[in-house]
Amino acid sequence: MPSQTDAQQAEQKRPSEEELRGVLDALGVTGLGAGAIRAFCSEEDGAPYAVWLVDTGRDKRVLKRAKGFETEVYRCFFREKKPYVPAFLGQCEAGGETWFLTEYCPGEDLRLATREKLEKAIDALAAMQNEFWGREELYGAAVTLDRALKAAEDRGRYLRSERLERAYAAFLERFRTTPRTLCHDDLLPINLLVGERAVLIDWEYGGMLPYPLSFARLIAHAREDRSAYFYLSEADRAWAIDAYYEKLVRKHGISYGKYRSALDAFLFYEYCEWIMLGNRYDAREDERFGYCMKLAEALAPSIM
Repeated sequence: MPSQTDAQQAEQKRPSEEELRGVLDALGVTGLGAGAIRAFCSEEDGAPYAVWLVDTGRDKRVLKRAKGFETEVYRCFFREKKPYVPAFLGQCEAGGETWFLTEYCPGEDLRLATREKLEKAIDALAAMQNEFWGREELYGAAVTLDRALKAAEDRGRYLRSERLERAYAAFLERFRTTPRTLCHDDLLPINLLVGERAVLIDWEYGGMLPYPLSFARLIAHAREDRSAYFYLSEADRAWAIDAYYEKLVRKHGISYGKYRSALDAFLFYEYCEWIMLGNRYDAREDERFGYCMKLAEALAPSIM
């Protein structure tokens, strides 16, 4: 939960257009006309991101100030162009920071999920995870299992419920032993764009992690309420759970029962995020805290 000071500091670090043009020059993008660079803005509050749409006059590209493991993910997993991520077009160092350029992929995110968009999204996720399933030579790239476990363990320290803590300890053991593939470690519906194809964006955190991690995050926080920030009907949610199994999990010899048990464990992990935030930041009055507490408590007996 960033403070106002954090937001002010982020704004102070925003580069000028002259600085952005210097970065683009270093990336080989020159001769841009007036108005060729435009910041993407948050749909939630209108605040600009550190991500810019660049119109070269011939095509459109996306310029981003790298965070987390983004460039390492692209270097290790996406050196060759993949249909399920924007193509990587280069990187440079400027002003003590790393910048990179990608293909622009027009589309809508999954905040308002439809069956058509959901099917393209699951096709993209399954295609990626089938390609990287069990690739042990990549286990040390970007977010490793040990790094992810450290973050998961930290989340478990703020549950303040003996029952949830017991279930969480059992979940951590599953985290260590569940088959691994390439996962986007923050695959909220806003991090998928669906147009002619679906692409996974914002790879700040990704690596060879337990296979249910991305899919569980994609569906965990959506509700059957069109006024919710993430909407997903119960029928489409049930369809997506079965489709993900058929398109990915069944192909790797895992029974449907074991899959659903694993998925429930990772959904429990997702619900514990808001329990942690509520307890850690004294935000237990937030409606999401109570909502996720009920869901976590309902799943806890099946995790232990």
